[in-house]
Amino acid sequence: MNKGIFEAKRSDNSIYYRVSVILRKKHISIGSFNNYEDALIARKEADLVFSDKSITLDDYSKIKSLSFEKFVVLVNFRDNNIYFRTPIYIKPNFFYYCFSPNCYYKFDKDDLFYFSNHKLMKRGNHLFIFDYGMQLNLFDRYNIPSYSVYGKDFRFRNDDPTDFRYENIEIINPYHGVERKDTGKKIVYIAKIHINGYTKIGEYKTDIEAAIAYNKACDIVSQRTKTKYIPNTPNISPKEYAEIYTKIKISEKIK
Repeated sequence: MNKGIFEAKRSDNSIYYRVSVILRKKHISIGSFNNYEDALIARKEADLVFSDKSITLDDYSKIKSLSFEKFVVLVNFRDNNIYFRTPIYIKPNFFYYCFSPNCYYKFDKDDLFYFSNHKLMKRGNHLFIFDYGMQLNLFDRYNIPSYSVYGKDFRFRNDDPTDFRYENIEIINPYHGVERKDTGKKIVYIAKIHINGYTKIGEYKTDIEAAIAYNKACDIVSQRTKTKYIPNTPNISPKEYAEIYTKIKISEKIK
């Protein structure tokens, strides 16, 4: 048996092979394989990737047995002398989370500790992370509400949907039921509520006023229909909130 390859048995007594390597005194598990030939190829590929600096992330298509995740882990450990369990590759001012050979997400270094301990997953277009047993939407981490529409409620400044660096994320509208509208002469904020279709609550000078108008409309509608709405939480004092809530006017249709 080649060094670093170990035969093991599953609960049904079928045989498989576990592969590991020791690099810079670090023990790294390479994975499990159904047959010895694939295990041996993965073992040799791991050694080659770690020793040959001419091999880059773009060369994964040449790999036959080593998983993409382990390939990234080894390339990063080789180039940056730091080991992560997740497929992270560090660049000078940010890092890649290498989701697949054709998809690299970009994050600020402030997020390095988090993503080195949490695995990014995808279901359809939904990106999420398991955090303390809970499924956390990636957008929630960047204060992008789940109801948000791209271009209307938020946008990526460089139009790259894989670039989650903080400076690249622009939150246009952080509130439920509020839409920012440029009339050409001024900016207004339109509040709407869903009652068998969308009903306009009113137009307001600020997004905070529109957000509170939405909350007021929700309170009125909830009393009649028992419908539960998610309230907005503007970053203002309770006194300011109460003053706006009392004075804000909403459509007679809601009342």
